[in-house]
Amino acid sequence: QVQLVESGGGLVQPGGSPRLSCAASGSWFRITAMGWYRQTPGKKRELVATITSGESTNYADSVKGRFTISRDNAKNPVYLQMNSLKPEDTAVYYCNTRAFTSSGMGDYWGQGTQVTVSS
Repeated sequence: QVQLVESGGGLVQPGGSPRLSCAASGSWFRITAMGWYRQTPGKKRELVATITSGESTNYADSVKGRFTISRDNAKNPVYLQMNSLKPEDTAVYYCNTRAFTSSGMGDYWGQGTQVTVSS
């Protein structure tokens, strides 16, 4: 199985540039993609950005040009560099990975990290 732990959230001023990190541990044969999602109270969890094992990236329109997802294949963390933060970016940010394990292909989630954008 795969365990994900996010870090880097907190209170940020508008315009700030925090970086979220997600470290994976456990046992898997192959990770096909990793990504970041976010959720606010009363709303569905939404995609922020994803990156495949081939380094292809995909971003939500609301964060294009401001957020950058990257991964270090040697050490497996995935990062989300967030720039020019806006109050509407306030949410719990979740790390996700799609991995092939002894149980087959599955989606795994971290516990989430709160990002609050406020002055």
